[in-house]
Amino acid sequence: KPHVRGMLMYRADEHGILFHTGKIKDLHQQLTANPNVEMSFNNGKFEDLVQVRVSGRVELVEDLELKKEIVQKREFMKPWVEKAGYGPLAVYRMKGGSAIVWTMGTNFAPKVFVEL
Repeated sequence: KPHVRGMLMYRADEHGILFHTGKIKDLHQQLTANPNVEMSFNNGKFEDLVQVRVSGRVELVEDLELKKEIVQKREFMKPWVEKAGYGPLAVYRMKGGSAIVWTMGTNFAPKVFVEL
């Protein structure tokens, strides 16, 4: 059944969208079983709202250097990694997929998807 979660995206660039979770969490188990996801981002300006929805598949990235980089930039993760190591950290990447931009001005317009 579908689930919605607030996620702390790590990075989005030409290599994809990166985010992380713990391997002990339900999210990791669900993504392992079904890697199809949809993410939603907005500009935080209610008066001039722009929302971007991105759909695609995620893959688990087992890259120790990337995990170290993430933990270095995310202070709250350091005690967890010091206790458990990097093994329980799950990093996911969405490559490809499609995106759609929505605004109040385009609310009733035909949807235009952009392939990533």
